[in-house]
Amino acid sequence: MTEKEKMLAGIPYDPSDKELTELRVRAHKLSKDYSDTYEDEFDKRNEILDILMPNRGKETFLQGPVFFDYGVFTDVGENFYANFNFTVLDCCRVTIGDNVFCGPNVTLAAPMHFFDAEERRMRTRADGTSYDIEYARPITIGNDCWLASNAVACGGVTIGDGCIIGAGSVVTRDIPPNSLAAGNPCRVIRKITEKDKMNY
Repeated sequence: MTEKEKMLAGIPYDPSDKELTELRVRAHKLSKDYSDTYEDEFDKRNEILDILMPNRGKETFLQGPVFFDYGVFTDVGENFYANFNFTVLDCCRVTIGDNVFCGPNVTLAAPMHFFDAEERRMRTRADGTSYDIEYARPITIGNDCWLASNAVACGGVTIGDGCIIGAGSVVTRDIPPNSLAAGNPCRVIRKITEKDKMNY
């Protein structure tokens, strides 16, 4: 298996691999290019996103600045909106459904590091260069979700359809559909029901 195949399969891999490094550098440059545009430069922004995020639905709007590790491993549905400082470390597949809103400073972080300190340490190759070994877990966000400001979703979590994740929450475990959840770690507070409609 290549290091990229290992990464996407959730198997420990070497992120300093040449292919992965080239993909990351490209995504970092494209993220910077996008972040340097103005929000009314629609054509320029879409040209960048066609390369950075080819797997996206209609009406994807990223306020910017944005930060992607790879971009190409993030799948986004239709009518997606992300406010300032949207960060996606997509070392494993990140899947976002339709009609999802992300507030400022939302982070989706798929990478994982070993709990054991010795395994987590930097390693040295025969040529003297350093590297580390990490692994990643996928992140799935269902349809009709709202992740409020400064929310973080960690690798391996699934957020069900219709959820609201409160500001400043850190999602470390699955959240069932139609839940209002908040906190660090994020916990379900209650179900979202018909009574929550404002009939606007």
